[in-house]
This record gives sequence, structure tokens and C-alpha cells, in this order.
Amino acid sequence: MGRVAGIDEAGRGPLAGPVVAAAVILNVNKPIVGLADSKLLTPRVREELAEVIRDEAVSYGVGWADPMEIDVLNILEATFLAMRRAVLSLCIPADLLLVDGNRLPALSGFGRSVEGRTLVGGDRIEAAISAASILAKTARDAYMNQMDTIYPEYDFASHKGYPTPAHLRLLGRHGPCDIHRFSFAPVRRVCEGVA
Repeated sequence: MGRVAGIDEAGRGPLAGPVVAAAVILNVNKPIVGLADSKLLTPRVREELAEVIRDEAVSYGVGWADPMEIDVLNILEATFLAMRRAVLSLCIPADLLLVDGNRLPALSGFGRSVEGRTLVGGDRIEAAISAASILAKTARDAYMNQMDTIYPEYDFASHKGYPTPAHLRLLGRHGPCDIHRFSFAPVRRVCEGVA
């Protein structure tokens, strides 16, 4: 089977910020204890595991698609773009891509033949996908924490751009900023003065 990369994303649902994907090839001879779906872990445990993954993985890559790309392409195609960027940033190429979910990004253009498979719920049952889930989530959360210092009026550090009641209130009060996704209905409604 060769080298297997797990792939997962974070940030498809938020109204602001990028969608982030990670690809991870784990060392099969050195399993990492505690890997799980990133959503089931506390932020502290996610950070600790992310450090272990970066130290112990054979290779890992992180890819992004920014809000403007999301608005131009749509969230699914932007997610695929982030996944392709994550795979392209692996320093050691994978032979098989295991992608969390039920859809694959395009597998051409990697400079070599790559096989891909989807795995619904893969972040809970496949260690490499769990590792990718953790790297994608921690990278995106760190970015949104930085954006909180630039746009403190939106409180991005607390909700990470997701459409919480607090975020929707702040969006209505201040209007969208540069990292909002203008193609998403709640943001579009504010721009149109409907919200």
C-alpha cells in the first residue's frame, strides 16, 4: 500500500476566516497515543497532540483557502483546494490519500499517480485522519486568535468565526470585516441591510 496520508479539514461552517486542511503520514512503527477527532478533544489536549504529531509524523502538510477564495469557488471547492495544498506541502509524497468524508479532491497534478479513498467518520476511526483533524483545527484556531487582535470588536478568539449568537450580534452591529465570507447568507444579509 505504501505511504498513507490522512486528510481532514477545519472551518467549513464559520462565517469568517479560512478553511484549513492538513495531510499527515504517520510513522506506523511509532503510534501516537490519544489521537481522536479534534472536536472531541479539549484545546489544551489538541495543542499537546499537535506538537507530538509535528515531531513524530513521517510528513505533514497544512493548506489554506482564504475567505476570498471561498467566496469565488464555494466552500466545497475551496475545501478541496486547501486539501490539495496540504498534500502538495508534504515533504514526502503519499501513495494513498484517506480523506475524511464522502468526496475526494481532484487527484491529478501531484506529479505522480496517487490513489484516494473517502472514509465517512474517518477522524474517529483512522489515526492519520485524526492527526490531520488535529493539525487543521489547531492551525485554524491559532489564526483566528491572531485575527482577534486585529479585529477585537468581533471576539474571534471565543467563537473562531462560527455563527454563534454572539458573533451574529457583533456582525450585525459592526458589519463584516475583511475576513468574513461574503457569500455566506448571514454575512450577505448584513451587507444587503436585511439582517
